[in-house]
Parts: sequence; structure tokens; C-alpha cells
Amino acid sequence: MTCEDAEILLHALIDGELDASHVREVEAHLAGCAKCAVLARDYREMKKAMAGSGLRYTAPVELRRRIEASLPQAEAPTRRGVLKGFAFGSAVSAIAATGLFAVVLRSDDAMRIQTELVSAHLRSLQAGHLTDVISTDQHTVKPWFNGRLDVSPPVIDLTAQGFTLVGGRLDYVDARAIGAVVYRKRQHVINLFVSQTASTERRAAKIETIQGFNIRHWSDRGLSYWAVSDLARDELAEFGDRFETTMKSGTG
Repeated sequence: MTCEDAEILLHALIDGELDASHVREVEAHLAGCAKCAVLARDYREMKKAMAGSGLRYTAPVELRRRIEASLPQAEAPTRRGVLKGFAFGSAVSAIAATGLFAVVLRSDDAMRIQTELVSAHLRSLQAGHLTDVISTDQHTVKPWFNGRLDVSPPVIDLTAQGFTLVGGRLDYVDARAIGAVVYRKRQHVINLFVSQTASTERRAAKIETIQGFNIRHWSDRGLSYWAVSDLARDELAEFGDRFETTMKSGTG
């Protein structure tokens, strides 16, 4: 880890926001770098001084009383109100029984995973985090995943189509290991995250934008794919189309 990398992660370390792997990396760097160790000490002292300096504003008791006095008084529950509440609860139960509630939960879960994927993409852009294995040769990158994941992700050479294979790495999304195959288009990095899924049905591609990054998601033959990049939507769509076409033709 370089000093530049450590300085980026110092605040997150002090605030307890780093995962165990990055904590070990930063602390190992601090143990051998006096400059960064001094910087970390200064940040900790600054945080301690700010925490104990009474900067938090405390509202006066009289303000709380005035606010409470202006609020409408709670009324005793009536029989009609109780019945309305029971009817509402029954309606929610009916919605859940029809599966609509499960759809909402699945939608929220998909959004959470996509947010984690964007975070993983951003972490990879830090110096030294993009690849665990560096190679433009698919026959070097694909075997590297063997034994590290339950299913080795497909690795396809798309250099002729304008998307250069850079390498691959292991990442962690939704509390599990996941493969990331890394490509580059000009100066833009494309992280293709691949994970096993229970369904073998093909799921058509869909592109969404999360935190300024485009994500092309599709599923096929028991694998889910998420291509994440700051590439324009049309170029990321082209990447996905060429990847899928090459997979089907078996020429990759």
C-alpha cells in the first residue's frame, strides 16, 4: 500500500468504516511509515478534540415544551378506529398473500446489491485494488479463478471488439465471494461481476444508473452478470451484447 492509498483510507479507518481486510492493510502500512503514522495520530487527536468540545447544539427545555404544547392531543381509540386499523392490517396481509409484498422486498434487495456493486467498483479503482491476476490472456485469467469460487466466471477476449481484458480478482458482495473480470475501454474500467444463481432461465439485459455509474444486468445458464462502469449507456450495452454473442457462439 502506498502513502497515497493510506491517506485516502485513513478517515474511514478512524471512523470504523473499513472492512477487516483493509484495516489490516492500512495498519500494516502505518507500522512501517512514520509519515502516515503521524498523520493518523493527528486525525485521531482532532476527532477526540471535536468530540469533547461541546459543538453539538442542545435545544433548551422550554423549546421542547412549546413544541409539545402545539401538537394535537392524542384521542382515545374508538371502536371505529380499531376496526379501521384491523381492516388495514387485513389488507396488508392480503397483499402479502398475493405475493406483491415479496416483489417489493425483492426490489429493495436488488437495489441494495446494485449499490454494493457500485461500492466494489469504486474500491477497485483505488491504486493496487483493480486486479488480483493481471493478464490480457483469457487462458491465464480464467484458470486463476478455479478453486477460489464455486463457479469460475466466463472470461472472454473482446479485444478485437474494442474492449481489452485487463485481468480478474475476487470481491465480496452481499456477504459472499464473487468473481470480477476486468476490462477497459479507452480510460474507462468495466468490472464484470459474475455470481451463481438458482435459476437457469435467461433473463434479458437491463441497464440502470446508480450513483452516476451504469449497470447492465442479465442472467443466463445459472449465472448472473453485472457490468459496472462510467461508460456511456450505449457503449456499456455494446459491451454486454458482444459478450453475450461471443458466449453463445463459443468463439471467445
